[in-house]
Amino acid sequence: MTDLDTFRTDTRAWLEANCPPEMRKPVRSEADVCWGGRRFEPSCPEQKQWLDTMAARGWTVPDWPTQYGGGGLSPAETKVLREEMKAIGARSPLNSFGISMLGPALLKYGTEEQKLDHLPKIARGEIRWCQGYSEPNAGSDLASLATSAEDNGDHYIVNGQKVWTSYADKADWIFCLVRTDKSSKQGGISFVLFDMESPGVSTRPILLISGYSPFCETFFDDVKVPKINRIHDENKGWDVAKYLLGHEREMISGMGLGEGKDLLIAGALATIGTDEQGRLADPLLRAQIAQFQVRAKAFAAMSERFIDELKAGRAHPAQPSMMKYYGTELNKDRHELQMAGGGSDALEWESDAGRTGALPRAWLRTKANSIEGGTSEIQLNIIAKRILDLPS
Repeated sequence: MTDLDTFRTDTRAWLEANCPPEMRKPVRSEADVCWGGRRFEPSCPEQKQWLDTMAARGWTVPDWPTQYGGGGLSPAETKVLREEMKAIGARSPLNSFGISMLGPALLKYGTEEQKLDHLPKIARGEIRWCQGYSEPNAGSDLASLATSAEDNGDHYIVNGQKVWTSYADKADWIFCLVRTDKSSKQGGISFVLFDMESPGVSTRPILLISGYSPFCETFFDDVKVPKINRIHDENKGWDVAKYLLGHEREMISGMGLGEGKDLLIAGALATIGTDEQGRLADPLLRAQIAQFQVRAKAFAAMSERFIDELKAGRAHPAQPSMMKYYGTELNKDRHELQMAGGGSDALEWESDAGRTGALPRAWLRTKANSIEGGTSEIQLNIIAKRILDLPS
């Protein structure tokens, strides 16, 4: 056996012995997703047990260095771990913007003190992070942001507003873009971190058409931010912001890998029934589902290749835009098909039978996929310019 084969065997045995049966069941609601943080309330004891067990082994962030709370695994070993978790249906022990976005930026741009201060807490799920990027007048043109950070000796005084701040009302800390120089657009931005309980920070949920409020408006009124919490040099935050956006788009693209086959077929079969050959009775919908599954398989294969190239340092810088665009389009199509296969039951909004509108609310939520993390139009422009080398 090769070293990787031995690692797979050992990992399989460890997961079998340590992953609680409850954590091998499909996620049923937002409560089943572990985000960690100071206010984290587990949906069941097994959820907290699974988080602590994986964090103790460094496997919430298996490819991070061990000194920062990671597992120190190679890219190949990390891939094996994910494959073996998928094989038994193991849930992710921790979902975190700290893992998917801030962590990589800290690893690249943070000082050693900043890494040791923040990364282990992220790995253990002790701090929940949110992202302070978009503003009412700075969306796709993010570099137009106006939130200011006035130099006040050893700290900044931050004033301004952010919008579409995902889970800001539940987050403990924020990674935030602020303007430290008005004379330069991209060259006057700094990247800072601060506690959401700091005096002067307030949030207000934004109600969406789905009836849920994952997004918030976030306000800063004379918020004191120590300069030791600035990542990278002053006025060099745009470099950090661009690097982090690549990882954000990679994260968002993952929604295209959601398990859709069983839900699509089961929902349609329950509503439409089967023909004499045991197939879905609606031939048009059957063909659409089959076509979707082919696209989903192709995207999964492309994602595997992209992750391998990324870990090896060979990925094109614009590839996250390609992955983000196609992944979100695929996710929207999946929910469209679920609605088509659900018939009138898919329109239930508040009944117990319709699980208080889980299907239509999720379908409506996907409409934001074309906007969050960079609009589809912006991603297509990046793909055209950076990958296809088309003229401006």
